[in-house]
Parts: sequence; structure tokens; C-alpha cells
Amino acid sequence: MESPIGKFICILALLLIVSMASQGSHAAGECGKSTTPDAEAMKLAPCASAAQDVKAPVSDSCCAQVKNIGQSPSCLCAVMLSNTAKVSGIKPEIAITIPKRCNIADRPVGYKCGAYTLP
Repeated sequence: MESPIGKFICILALLLIVSMASQGSHAAGECGKSTTPDAEAMKLAPCASAAQDVKAPVSDSCCAQVKNIGQSPSCLCAVMLSNTAKVSGIKPEIAITIPKRCNIADRPVGYKCGAYTLP
């Protein structure tokens, strides 16, 4: 039986390949010129269970990735709302709680992320 995290990583890898193949050249977006929100979502694989269950522990590797991506609140938001996150079972209303659960001091508190507001 395959683990949920293993399945999550396989789905993310497949989506990244499809996303990269269909992208071609593009202007700078929320996550910069060299990457897309879907590609950045791949880096959040350690956050899979924490982004689906508010009571799940958040790993140090997850917090490190969220802190790095969160330096650009618009990128972090785009990643949490990306197609990759959606098909991976990420719940945006739970994912937006991860920066707070990681105790990231300089997190973008109050930042509007679609229908959600970062706590």
C-alpha cells in the first residue's frame, strides 16, 4: 500500500512535468520569472499532512520551505491556491495556517489570499 505522502509526491511530479511542458516562455509571475506557483508547490511536499489537517504536526523542513516561499506573500498565496495544491488534496483554509503554526515571526499576517486571510 502506497503512503499518502508518496502518492502526493507522485502527483506533484506529474503535474510539474505537465505544467512545465505547457508553459513555454512566460513573463514574471507571483513567484518570479524563473518559476511558477505549481513548481514552488513541489517544494512543499513535506507539508502534505499539515496542509490537510490543522492538528497534524508541522515538520521543520515544511517550516523552512514555507518561510523561504513566504518571503513573497503573493507567491506563497499563489502556491497555496495552485492547481498542484488543489489536486494534491491541499485545503487552502488549513494551508494558510502553516506560517502561524511554524511560528514564523515575519509572516504576512492579514494578507488576503483569495477568499482567505493569513492568520
